[in-house]
Amino acid sequence: MIILFVLIGLAVLAAFAGLQWYAWRRLVRDTTARPGFVRRAGAVVFTVGPLLMFAAVASERAGAPFWLQQVLAWPGFMWMALSIYLVLALLAGELVRPVLLRLLRRRRSETTPTETAPTKATPTKATPTERASTEATPTEDPASTDDAPAASAVEAPRNPATPSRRLFVSRIVGGTAAAVAVGTVGYGTYGVLRGPRVKRVTVPLAKLPRAAHGFRIAVVSDIHLGPILGRGFTQRVVDTINGTQPDLIAVVGDLVDGDVDDLGPAAAPLAQLRARHGSYFVTGNHEYFSGAQQWVDHVRELGLRPLENARAELPAFDLAGVDDVAGESEGHGPDFAKALGDRDRSRASVLLAHQPVVIHDAVKHGVDLQLSGHTHGGQLWPGNFIADLANPTLAGLERYGDTQLYVTRGAGAWGPPVRVGAPSDITVVELASRQA
Repeated sequence: MIILFVLIGLAVLAAFAGLQWYAWRRLVRDTTARPGFVRRAGAVVFTVGPLLMFAAVASERAGAPFWLQQVLAWPGFMWMALSIYLVLALLAGELVRPVLLRLLRRRRSETTPTETAPTKATPTKATPTERASTEATPTEDPASTDDAPAASAVEAPRNPATPSRRLFVSRIVGGTAAAVAVGTVGYGTYGVLRGPRVKRVTVPLAKLPRAAHGFRIAVVSDIHLGPILGRGFTQRVVDTINGTQPDLIAVVGDLVDGDVDDLGPAAAPLAQLRARHGSYFVTGNHEYFSGAQQWVDHVRELGLRPLENARAELPAFDLAGVDDVAGESEGHGPDFAKALGDRDRSRASVLLAHQPVVIHDAVKHGVDLQLSGHTHGGQLWPGNFIADLANPTLAGLERYGDTQLYVTRGAGAWGPPVRVGAPSDITVVELASRQA
């Protein structure tokens, strides 16, 4: 099994190295006429960029000093996002390249002048007067006569400074690909750093009493505080949530990527969360990368109530929460029997669970609504296709038997602070009673 993982890892590294070489070749080698400074600089960029990317991931996973994580995170993770869209744009350019070359060849053939044979003059007999005049005139140097322009009918050699058609097309395609990639990543970064937008969804629950019609739950997931997203980002999230004036706040995992000692100040604004029925928290898989229990204890100090395979009986419905499946290796995985086993099933129930994959257990235990995150909606297109294969629901509201599942795309981002095709959100789920 270990050998298999090693072989898969080597295959992935080889594929990644091949894509980096391809991007370097199209962007640097094919756009330069000859070896020189530009090619050497491009080689350095396409070597250092991937190394910084792997260093950023490794430093976060290994728990390196936080200052080192911060130094590596921005260049390393941004290179990750930029590489994806450089390669995609260049691959799209392969479809355009032959078309441009064909058009240039056709244009050149249409503009090249047609050579014609010189007309042979008919000799005439000179008169005695003309012969005398000619003999009296000195012989001129042919190179200085007005007949010289006749020699210019021969095509002049091409200017060596003018790039060939292939080089010209490579520069057009490479420059366009680079501009598209930089623009895409830049806009995606802006979308994350400005903070999530509010999304509103109405979910009818058959068992919800009429008095609870319109109950609002603010659902936030995947904030991912870490070496890039810090206290300022948390404050924007908190202000956005409080601005919706929810009845209850649900933080459904992946709050952080790091230790309390490093990220405690970044999480501090969570103490400002305000809701009539309080704020609740369940763990996500990323909490277990750095020690979930320390964060469970810390969010409790900030005023949030952790639901560790537990249930809170609210006036209108039961609110339950389960630990993330990543905690199974530490003996803290989801325990549905503990959280839901002895409850009154005539009451409506809402379950907080970070990963959508536990929906089938929720169905077995008669849950009416499960609130989840984890998928990021794919975060970076076309990653949404992969995330969709790995999760029962990528984003939004779907029904599984008598249970409904809502998956938020999350507020932050893991790795690159970039989202493309999957905008971040905080969702206000408004419960509707069918008796209303």
